[in-house]
Parts: sequence; structure tokens; C-alpha cells
Amino acid sequence: MSFFEGFKMGLELLWSMLTAIPLLTLGLILFFIGALSVAMIGKVLREHKLRKSGILEVDKMSGRKFEEYLQALLKARWYYVQLTPASGDFGADLILSSKGNRIIVQAKRYKRNVGVKAVQEIASAKSYYKMNKCWVITKNSDFYEVSCIELGCYRYRFQSGYGYNVFLQ
Repeated sequence: MSFFEGFKMGLELLWSMLTAIPLLTLGLILFFIGALSVAMIGKVLREHKLRKSGILEVDKMSGRKFEEYLQALLKARWYYVQLTPASGDFGADLILSSKGNRIIVQAKRYKRNVGVKAVQEIASAKSYYKMNKCWVITKNSDFYEVSCIELGCYRYRFQSGYGYNVFLQ
């Protein structure tokens, strides 16, 4: 018996079991629909809670939680947002796309200045991921602007109840 014959036999057996007991079939379908609904509602509620976070909550967030917070904010602004892996991401934290623009983002929730290293990392990530724009988003208003200007960035104020500094290239 080949693999495909065995697979076909297994599907036929499964089908005969499901059609022999209609209540089992209905129960399984309702279970999967319910589980999917609960997962989707949970995701929507988590994103809503993140979007409503105030400055005090943001100050207490870990770096990854801050990235998830920005993901929720940017999704609300009609961007398709994808989180990069926590490590090995070449300095990129979020990948955005909207209206043909592909944007790589580095999120910095620093209490100290964000310097030239952040700008250099995101510029190299822009090339690596083949994006047409790159952003550094920080809640710190003291971004080291000289390094940003030297690398050809300009400043944009991202409003989310209170300002974020976004440096674009």
C-alpha cells in the first residue's frame, strides 16, 4: 500500500465516522467556530487595551510590549503592520505597508537620547528588507537630531494623545 492509498483510506474512514454520527460532526464544527471566535475577540480586546494605554502605562512597558503598542496604534491608522522576530531582525521592529509604501520601523522606548546608532541600524535594515522608507519612533523628545540630519532624515510629530517623535528617511 502506497502513502496516497493509505491517506485516501484514512480520509474515507474519517468521513464515514463524521457522517455516521451527525451530532459529533455538528459539535466539532461548533467547537472550532467558538474557539476561533474567542481567539478573535481576545485579540481585538488586547489591541483595544493597548491603544488606550496612557503615558504611565507606556513608561512601564518592555521593549517588545512597546512594539506591540505601536503595532496597535498604526493598525488603527490603516497600516498593515507586521512585528519582526524579537532577535535577529537587523534593527527592525515593525514592517508597515500602506498604499504602495513599504516602511521599516525601529521603536525606541528609551529614557535617554536615541543616537546615531539607531539611525544607522534602521538605514541598513531598510536595505536588507528592501523597503522604500524607514522610521525611528521614540517617545523621547531628545532624539539626537544632529545624527539624524547628517543621515538625511527629517522630523515628523506622530500624535497618539501625546506626541511621539518619528524620524523618517
